[in-house]
Amino acid sequence: MSIRAVLYDMDGTVLDTLEDLKNAVNAALAAFGRPALTLEQVRAYVGNGSRRLIELALGEGAASAEIERMLAWYKPWYDAHCRILTRPYPGVLPLMERLKAAGVRQAIVSNKPDSAVRALAEDFFPGLAEFAVGERESEGIRRKPWPDMLDTVRAQMALPPEDCLYVGDSEVDILTAANAGLRCVSVTWGFRSREQLLQAGAQTLVDTPEALGDLVLASP
Repeated sequence: MSIRAVLYDMDGTVLDTLEDLKNAVNAALAAFGRPALTLEQVRAYVGNGSRRLIELALGEGAASAEIERMLAWYKPWYDAHCRILTRPYPGVLPLMERLKAAGVRQAIVSNKPDSAVRALAEDFFPGLAEFAVGERESEGIRRKPWPDMLDTVRAQMALPPEDCLYVGDSEVDILTAANAGLRCVSVTWGFRSREQLLQAGAQTLVDTPEALGDLVLASP
């Protein structure tokens, strides 16, 4: 079956957001008198949305009220500082341009706040991502690994699961694709190692955006 649409995760897949995420989390921690995290700690904590990131940053035993206060501080700060060091991974823009020219539709589906996802997609992928959606649980759309976000974008595209490919860099993405009934490709340039991806059940891995494009366009 041919691939008519590619749905991408954002952090660690199309954008290297790690430094800006680290700086935002550490700004929030400093505001609450908490010690800073290392880059590798933040790398391990991202993937399950901003709430989970804050929960892990505060550590076990943090009160729910403190989590809520810090989350409310973090979200607008990150929105205002999410485009300082963030950049597309090398080769991602040529990949997306190549797929668009071949008639493959594209979208971005991320657990990060919806406002940040839309702003980043507009800045870095204008005219390439048909849809860019982030966390919208207040609207009853559950975050990944629930299938809701992928299902919603597919419905907007009017495409069945067999026509879509989901591309991500983490165990969350592998599980999300399985829950949504989509084929999954895991990239090795993101926030998880090849070994971590294989342990999470990755079936298809690619090492470069060019290889991903070859795989998509070679699909029968």
